[in-house]
Amino acid sequence: MSEQVKALPIQNPTHASTISWRDYLELTKPRVVALMILTSVIGMLLAAPGVPGGSVLLFGNLGIALLAGAAAVVNHVVDQKIDTVMARTRKRPVATGRIAPLDALLFATVLAALGMVVLVWQVNELTAWLTLASLVGYAGVYTLFLKRATPQNIVIGGLAGAMPPLLGWTAVTGQVEGHALLLVLIIFAWTPPHFWALAIHRKEEYAKAGIPMLPVTHGNRYTELHILLYTLMLLAVSLLPFVTGMSGGIYLVGALALGLRFLQYAVRLLRGDDRRVALNTFKYSITYLMALFVVLLVDHFVFVPA
Repeated sequence: MSEQVKALPIQNPTHASTISWRDYLELTKPRVVALMILTSVIGMLLAAPGVPGGSVLLFGNLGIALLAGAAAVVNHVVDQKIDTVMARTRKRPVATGRIAPLDALLFATVLAALGMVVLVWQVNELTAWLTLASLVGYAGVYTLFLKRATPQNIVIGGLAGAMPPLLGWTAVTGQVEGHALLLVLIIFAWTPPHFWALAIHRKEEYAKAGIPMLPVTHGNRYTELHILLYTLMLLAVSLLPFVTGMSGGIYLVGALALGLRFLQYAVRLLRGDDRRVALNTFKYSITYLMALFVVLLVDHFVFVPA
């Protein structure tokens, strides 16, 4: 990757009026945070029989969302130069200069502090510290180091993104339990094929930005093979809730149907090496994760363990 990165010039805002609340909202990556909160809510609903109290649902997810948003803001600052290179990120507020890095970091600090206060005072300390640890893992370990250091960045760093179901679980129970860790394991196994499919589709952009994603360093064929292998592992891991008695037949049927469909995409990608198939695989992976957890949730309220 000897190609010189040609970043777009950073535009400095000339008037404070050009900065709106939408710019600050964009810094928090609301769509990503929304997906995290969805898995957090499901973790809460699975943690115990019945529906958790409204206070836990409200303050638990609020605190988690605030800390997740803070981590996203730090990501914008650290990736400022990279974002100016990639088409999908070059219009971000820090990349364009609409929001100064120092202002963004101050905003992140406020969000993180508010999130910790909410979780410590209204939920429990375990959830607060685990959420903070996931923030440090994503914004610090992954974004600052792993993302630029190794093509296995998303495998190692994926643990931080897999934490929300555990956080939701501990918000309700105040304990780290085995079934909660199964939810983390599912997302951990799902993360590599999810991101590598996108990386194949945007391989040239990652190469220009100097990010050693697996397709850039090892080629598409190698990446597609690993997507297939991780999808097989994901299929096996997704069956563990049934094997351990956490769920019943409804979940088993749903997990098999969704997993085999994911496997079909992975096989098509390996056979065809098509960027469109890679993008479709990425899109399906999002549908897969949401549908899998919804099926698990439905099963939870229907299935009665023997």
